[in-house]
Order: sequence, then C-alpha cells, then structure tokens
Amino acid sequence: MKRRWPAAFASLRLILVVALAFRVVSLADYAAQNPHHALGTLPFLFESGNIATSLAAGHGFSSPFRVRTGPTAWMTPVYPLLLAGIFRIWGTYTFAAYLAAAAANILFVTLASIPIYFAGKRIGGKGVAAGAAWLWAVFPNAILLTFESMWEACLASLLAATILWATLALESSGRWRDWCAYGLLWGLLLMTDPTLASVLPFLLGWLAYRHGRKGGATAARQALARCALALGIAFLCCVPWTIRNYRVFHAFVPLRSVLGLQLWLGNNPQAKPIWRARLHPINNDAQRAEYIRMGEIAYTNRKFREAIRYMATHPRREADLVGRRFLAIWAGGTPYPIGDLLASRSLWFRYVLLFNLLAALGAAAGIVILFRRRDPRALPLAVFPIVFPWAYYLTLAEPRYRLPIDPMVMLLLAVAAAALFQHFRKRAEPHVLP
Repeated sequence: MKRRWPAAFASLRLILVVALAFRVVSLADYAAQNPHHALGTLPFLFESGNIATSLAAGHGFSSPFRVRTGPTAWMTPVYPLLLAGIFRIWGTYTFAAYLAAAAANILFVTLASIPIYFAGKRIGGKGVAAGAAWLWAVFPNAILLTFESMWEACLASLLAATILWATLALESSGRWRDWCAYGLLWGLLLMTDPTLASVLPFLLGWLAYRHGRKGGATAARQALARCALALGIAFLCCVPWTIRNYRVFHAFVPLRSVLGLQLWLGNNPQAKPIWRARLHPINNDAQRAEYIRMGEIAYTNRKFREAIRYMATHPRREADLVGRRFLAIWAGGTPYPIGDLLASRSLWFRYVLLFNLLAALGAAAGIVILFRRRDPRALPLAVFPIVFPWAYYLTLAEPRYRLPIDPMVMLLLAVAAAALFQHFRKRAEPHVLP
C-alpha cells in the first residue's frame, strides 16, 4: 500500500482527472448561481468578446468597444478568432456559447499540467513534476479564471508552459525539425499573448549558450544558426498580421496597438493602485469619442506620450503605484494584502490570497535554490516570474495578467517544497555513531 500511494500521487492521468473535475464542478456551481442570460452576455462585453462578435457578424477584426468603430489591432488575432468560431456554432451572446468558451478555457488550463509535469521532471525528478502539476490542479486562479474571464490567459498559460518544456528539451536536441517546431510554437504564442515576447531573447540566448559551449567554433555557429531559424519562423508567423495592420492603419503595428492606452490608464493623475476602469474607452463616453475622432493609432500614441510625461514628472507617485501593482500581481489582485487579509471575513478570499502569497514566496525561494545549486535550467525557468510581470508593474495589475506564467510559478514552488521536505527528512534521520 505504501508503494501504491506514491505511484498514484505521481500519476499524471490522476492529476489531469482531478484538475478537470475541480474546474467542471466549479463551473457547474457558478452557472447554477447566476442567470443564464447574464452568463451568455456579460463575460463577452469586453474587447475580446466585442471583436469576436464583429468577426462572427462578418464585419472583420474591428470594434472593440461594443459600438462600430472600425478596424482594430487592440489584440492579436488567435483568441478573438476562437471566440468568433464559438459564436458561429453556438450563437452570439448565448448560454451555450458561454459554456463552450468556458469549456475551452478549462481544457487549456487542464492540459497545461502536461508540459509543466515534464518540465518539472527534467528539473527535479518525478516528485517535483508531480508536485508542480498538483499545485496547478488546485491553484484557485487557474480554476476561477476559466469561467469568470473570457480572455486569452488560459490558452497563453498552456502555450507558455509548453514553451518552457520545449526549451528544456531543445537543450539536448540538434534536429532542425525540432527547432522549426519551436519557432512555430513561438509564433502561435506571440499571436496569442505578445507580452510573453519579453522572455523570448532570454530563452533563445540560453539555448545558444548551452549548445555553443559543447565545444568549438563549429558548435557555436550551429547554435546561432538554429536559434536564428527558430526566431525567423516565429517572426514569419507574425508577418501576415503586421502587414494587415500596415494596410489598415498605414502605420507600423507589429503585434497590437494597446500599449499606449494601458500605460496611460495606469499612470495619470486619476490612476489608483486598484484599477477601476472608469477612464477606459469601453466605459468612458468622452474617451471613446476621442478614440473615434482621432483613430486608434493616433489615440494610443497620444496616450503613450501623456503617460511618459506624467511618469517623468511624478517619480514619487510612480514609485508608489509600481510598488502597489507589484503587490497586486503577486497577491492575487489586491495591492493591500495584509490589510485585506485581516479585514476580510470570507474564508475563500483568505484562501485565495494566502495561496497567491505562498506561491510568490515559494517561487522566489525556488529561484534562489536553483541558482545556489548551479542548476543550468534555473535561468529559463526564472525569467518568467522575473521578467514577464514588469509589463504590468508599469501599467495595470489584474490576476488574469499573471496566469500565463503561473504554471512556472507552481513549478518553482514545487522546487522549494521539495527542498524543504528533503531538509526536514535529513534532520529527522537518526545519527549513527561511528
């Protein structure tokens, strides 16, 4: 029996079944507590759903603000196209479409257990692999966001976890087809969540270094050639979208146009650590009118300049906003974690908050442990929580923004937990006198 329990604990099939069950039961409970007509409408009344509605109606990739405003590059196309396909099959603003979109999110998040399991196996063995997958299975953000948020974060979490596993696997692969597949995977990820481009140079640089150090100038040249091939394929995947944007806007928009507005929303005289969305064009009539009058590119460029000007002239307030957004990202959405923890009477809120704080501290400890061990795979794992969130420290902080890197956060937490377990086990072992 003692042998069976560890085997069951490390079973990826069992983890997948439990992860899927948690999410399906949570979705059923959420659907039972909310009116079906509201669920079929409200989750889609944001930019991703609005663009998908426009696509499903035959109006093209346009109109992110619930009214006809013309073509947009607000988002990259993968997730809105997925939602549009769901609308075409199950109808726009229907409960059936909501269930289909939530089911897709649940599938993406559940499948993310697979690459994170095999990445964990490479880094710390079967125990770390199973621990990371179990943590991901019960992580509250990765349960709630599947049916409460119709955005690209769930799909991005699957693709980002797969990128980590593929990066570790490519360390020992010299086959050109593997590097081509890696480039295609990056192209799909960039067309889903461009913010993850922030970790691309670090991962490719690590791969080039690991292959180049195997010996001689020939190995270094081959390493650079493989990395260049993967990078070139990833960029080629983005070229059709960039060309479309240039033809529509007569401006160079490589991936998406929203950076200027995001920066301004988080950095202006009325900005708060908790984003209330009052100034967003989707809610603010004056801002929407300005957006329509100026056009998307001119509007977002103007907001970018205003944000930079405000940040340069208010350094003390900017430091406070960035610090609070840092806390919000790692505490599950609140910039005041200690005060909210003490004030809240909700056990569920406390559980979510404490899980997020534990994950943040565990991830930091996992990074330290891997670097102290001089583990060569420390860098590709650590860059996700170290580099990626800066885009949101400087703009806006919401729990869904962190979800794409949360599989890696769970893996680092599992590394820290395994190290702690080994430490206490060694202390508990009886000392035998010589």
